[in-house]
Amino acid sequence: MTSIISSLSVNQIKSLSTAVVASLTTTDVAAMTTAQVKALSSAQIAALDTEDVATFSTAQLSAISATSVAGISLDQLAAIDAAKIASLATSQVAALNSTQIGGLTSSQIEALTTSQVGVMTSAQVAALASEDIATFSTAEIAAIGVTALAGLSTDNLAALSTDQAAALKTTQVAALKTAQIAALTTDQVAALSSSQVAVLSSTQLKALSTDNIAALSTDQIAALNS
Repeated sequence: MTSIISSLSVNQIKSLSTAVVASLTTTDVAAMTTAQVKALSSAQIAALDTEDVATFSTAQLSAISATSVAGISLDQLAAIDAAKIASLATSQVAALNSTQIGGLTSSQIEALTTSQVGVMTSAQVAALASEDIATFSTAEIAAIGVTALAGLSTDNLAALSTDQAAALKTTQVAALKTAQIAALTTDQVAALSSSQVAVLSSTQLKALSTDNIAALSTDQIAALNS
């Protein structure tokens, strides 16, 4: 049976009760226009069945308003195909709360684009597990905002691969807290470029362990003195 949902106006969609929204079939949801999806409130989004959210096309998913993103439950979020996660607008990613970020699977995290990673807050970064950070490409590591980097736990920082550590921009390295600096492994310190080492402050240098100091190459030491 053909759904009549697409014939409803935006105002009619807005007026639907959560009970009515919950009664919509996957056929109804699939027939919704992007304008109708954009009109859904967070409460209406929350009322949708998990299967309904899973049927959203990339266009429909990206049409959810940033204010309504909060209505997406963890079960609904888990049902979204990883490939569709990449279609989320940066405003939608920025609107996800830390619980939602923490509920993303590693495959969904891996699907994030550098632009999406770039808008994440420190609270969102703090919600990521070590296995999530491990899926980040070097470009995504470099895309983490300087202020957001504060949310990277010492355990997550210590879990960075040497390639990921070497991918940190100098502005990111300069922004690392002393606890984060102290968490660096000797392999990570050895992987830092001379440019990265050169921006370390005296306070950051004092946070390096004796093993990490010993791991510095002659080029890195020369960069400290330049």
